[in-house]
Amino acid sequence: MSRDDGAEGDLELWNYFSRRSPRLRRKRGVLPVNRMIPRVSFLLLSILLGILGILCVVFTVYWTQHWLGGFAWDGSSQMFNWHPVFMVTGMLVLTGAAVLVYRVPLSWSGPKLPWKLLHAGLTLAAFILIVLGLVAVFEYHNKQGIANMYSLHSWLGLAAVLLFSCQWAMGFASFLLPWAPTWFRALYKPIHVFFGSAIIPLVVAACISGINEKLFFKLTNTSTPYAQLPAEAWFANILGMLILVFGLLVLFALAMPVWKRPDVNSQDTQEPLLQEDK
Repeated sequence: MSRDDGAEGDLELWNYFSRRSPRLRRKRGVLPVNRMIPRVSFLLLSILLGILGILCVVFTVYWTQHWLGGFAWDGSSQMFNWHPVFMVTGMLVLTGAAVLVYRVPLSWSGPKLPWKLLHAGLTLAAFILIVLGLVAVFEYHNKQGIANMYSLHSWLGLAAVLLFSCQWAMGFASFLLPWAPTWFRALYKPIHVFFGSAIIPLVVAACISGINEKLFFKLTNTSTPYAQLPAEAWFANILGMLILVFGLLVLFALAMPVWKRPDVNSQDTQEPLLQEDK
C-alpha cells in the first residue's frame, strides 16, 4: 500500500465522520477544530476570570480588615467596611458571572431552563448583597452625620444600582413569570442584554472612584499622605486595577460572537423561565 493510498484513506475516513451527526462524531472522538477552539478558549478565560474575581474579593476583605479596622454592624466605620465588600462581591463579581452564563459552551445545546435558573440565582444573590451594602453605607452616614449622595462615586453607584434593579425586575417579569406575551419577550430581550452589559462599566467606575475617594479621605493630613504612596495606597490601587481588568475581560467575553449561544433566536429564548423546554 502506497503513502498516497494511505492519505486518501484517511481523507475518506474524515469525510465519512464529518457527515455524521455531532453526537456520533463525539462518540468516535472526532470533533471539528472550529468547535473545540471556542470551548477551550472560553474555559481558559473563565479560569482567569474566576481567579481575578476571587482576588478582587480577597483584596477588598484584606484592605478593610487590615487597614480600615475590620467589620461590625453598629453604625460605626466598621459597619461602613461591609459596603465595599458587598458591592465588589455582588455588583461586580456575581453580576459578571451572571451576564456570562449564556456564554458557557455547555449552555449552547439542550434545555435552557437550568441556565436560566443559574442566571436568575446569581442576579438574586447579587441583589441581596447590593441591598446589604447600601444599608451599611447609609446607616453609617446617618449615624455619623455624614451627608449622602453628594460625590461622583455615589452618583455612579446609584446609577448602577438603579439600572441593576430595573434589569432584575424586568427580567423577572419578562422571563420568569408566564404572563408576558411572546412578542414582548422577543422585543425586550436585546434591550435586557444591552443594559446587562452596560452595568459592568458603571460598576467598575463606581468601585474605582469609591476606592480613590476612601484613600483621599483616610490619607489626608497624615504622616504618609496619598501622594507618597504608602503601602495601603499601593494595595488599594492594585485592587482598583484588578477590578478594571476583571470588568474589561467580562466585556470582552460578551463582545465575542464565537462565544454566543448559536440558537439565540430560537423559541426557547422567548419562553418564560417557569415553562419547561419541550
